[in-house]
Amino acid sequence: MIERVAIAFDRKDYHTAAKLLQQLLKESPDNPWVQFYVARLYEVSNKRQNAEKIYRQLLQSTTNSKIVTQTRQGLQRLQEFEQEERQRAIAKATAEPSSSEPGVLVLEPLNNEQKSTVIAKFAQIMQLDPYTARLVIPSRSWKVYRSGQVGALKFYGEQLKAAGIPCFWTTIAAVQQIQVYQVEYFAESTLQATVACRNQTNQLGSLTFNWSEVQARVIGLLPIFEEVVDIDARHKLERKIQTQDYAQFYDLHIPGRRCILRLSDQSYDFQQGVEIAAQPSQNTIRINWNQVLNWLEQHLPQVKLWSDFTPFAETILDQTEILSNITPNINLFRREPTNWDAAFQLYSGLVFQKCSAIAHNEN
Repeated sequence: MIERVAIAFDRKDYHTAAKLLQQLLKESPDNPWVQFYVARLYEVSNKRQNAEKIYRQLLQSTTNSKIVTQTRQGLQRLQEFEQEERQRAIAKATAEPSSSEPGVLVLEPLNNEQKSTVIAKFAQIMQLDPYTARLVIPSRSWKVYRSGQVGALKFYGEQLKAAGIPCFWTTIAAVQQIQVYQVEYFAESTLQATVACRNQTNQLGSLTFNWSEVQARVIGLLPIFEEVVDIDARHKLERKIQTQDYAQFYDLHIPGRRCILRLSDQSYDFQQGVEIAAQPSQNTIRINWNQVLNWLEQHLPQVKLWSDFTPFAETILDQTEILSNITPNINLFRREPTNWDAAFQLYSGLVFQKCSAIAHNEN
């Protein structure tokens, strides 16, 4: 009867094949040829997951060379079909002009237990082996996993979210469009606050806002590099670039105005405006800065503070292609550009976009 099943498949008479297989499953359900043709029937019926499951079981359980060869061919067909289907879906997802804009897909962290439950799905969606998939999913902080056309990133992101893998995506342009104002000092503070600040063309002005408008806070340390002279193992002088100190940055997000107020311990004028620290001229920068942070905490105790910049930066510093498209908006004297500055702007911008999306029940 197996021969009759094979002939039915050759003729693409799947109705007859199905009837024959129903009888064979009652008579000899463990026969590997019966199992193979059941998988083939699933395959031609577009029940590809069922087909793949049986094909893989056959590879583990049978030594019949003909079955093994045809089973591998079946798995190859499934993979090719899935790849073609994926390419069609991506082409459709990127057909609109706005979908072709460059963007990033960001993975959110999962603990080991959570990872174990989604590894297989992640590997399947992103076409990875399970070991690589486990290494890719972050444990500590956000990770920019992929860059490219935002339509394609959305295609992958929606599948990941449906599988319980937290992620989000955005365009580089959306991050770039956020206005960043460099705060020089707080001029006034009651229910409203007024800051003296500079815009992205370095023009000095002021901005008044309600404390309730601040929806997120972002803090980060940026290394300050200096060239130093050292003596190598051969007792010769050599010049090295080393981290000598860190500049502290603190962003206040006001999504209603599509802007970020950026403070830094390197540029904040502690002598001007609201008296936050007593006798600032007699204190160190660190003492004055900590007083500013404490003062902001008192005004914004309910506003989330995002502080995972450093582990985020460690995952993206070598991705110059992405970071080169980000305007840093970091006012630090640098002898040479560093990806750290653009990484902070990207991190803060991603927080801004993520919080805005949550507020609008998007993404």
